[in-house]
Amino acid sequence: MKHVVLLLVLLLLVGGLVAVVGVVWGIGVNNALVRAEQDVNEKGAQVQNVYQRRADLIPNLVETVRGFATQERTVLTEVTQARARATGVQLTPEALNDPKAMERFQAAQQQLSGALSRLLVTVERYPDLKSNQNFLALQSQLEGTENRIVVERRRYNEAVREYNTRLSLFPHRIVASFAGFKPKAYFEAAPDAATAPKVKF
Repeated sequence: MKHVVLLLVLLLLVGGLVAVVGVVWGIGVNNALVRAEQDVNEKGAQVQNVYQRRADLIPNLVETVRGFATQERTVLTEVTQARARATGVQLTPEALNDPKAMERFQAAQQQLSGALSRLLVTVERYPDLKSNQNFLALQSQLEGTENRIVVERRRYNEAVREYNTRLSLFPHRIVASFAGFKPKAYFEAAPDAATAPKVKF
């Protein structure tokens, strides 16, 4: 009888120790997933910031071009409308969990990129504009912003890869499913990105 009681106490201690270790491990995995998700959200917010910087530069660029190229109203209108659509779609933490929302955001940004490309091609027809200091400064800022967009999107995709990998690995997958962690969507290249743009003068 004494041995049975001792055995039961020992089993309870071992079971309690296993439970405590399991809870501590689960908390550690959950905290690692939270940190990874926050990293993705922070990188997503930075992508939104550089897209917003681009959107903020566009009105000044349009006004500078408008002063020189009054007959190019169609291109200027396209850029203004594309900017309005692009700034109307926000990259929120909830959107990072929704592949369709990411597609809408990327489509709006790609439309703006296309409109800006057409505007810059139009500028080639105006030698005085190309030498205007205001225009050159804006064009340089816009090019720098486009480079930042590429860098921030790459950083975001790296953070998403790390986060999604953690979600997929066993045993993290178990904690992730209980805690409600969802995979994040990547930024992807435009479907026609491999096709060289056609420039006509």
